[in-house]
Amino acid sequence: MMSDPIADLLSRIRNALMAGKSTVEAPTSKIKVEIARILQEEGYIESYEVIEQQPFGVLSITLKYHGARRERKPVISNITRVSKPGRRVYRGRMDLPRVMSGIGIAIVTTPKGVMTAAQARRERVGGEVLCYVW
Repeated sequence: MMSDPIADLLSRIRNALMAGKSTVEAPTSKIKVEIARILQEEGYIESYEVIEQQPFGVLSITLKYHGARRERKPVISNITRVSKPGRRVYRGRMDLPRVMSGIGIAIVTTPKGVMTAAQARRERVGGEVLCYVW
């Protein structure tokens, strides 16, 4: 049993990018699927798929790279967990972070669902800052 499944997903993505893998798999949950959806919408990953298996499903993420085959670089240069089980980080709508002056995104869980910090500002809601991606 792991104490922080979101950090586990982010570490799997980070490790797969460093190893140059094309896909990464992790146990699925609703919040992990929402994080993958946001990463795909923002253009950080190619696609994701939920594979239903017993006793639990698997989330398969296809990673995105740019450049020629030998010089290819991952689109995600860094992915960092912010709010952890030992230290939750909540921000109001006025205090939501801008990552790398707008180059990156912050993924936030709000009462209206999981969204980027920019979407949360437009929706006028705050919430728990899950991670930064750039």
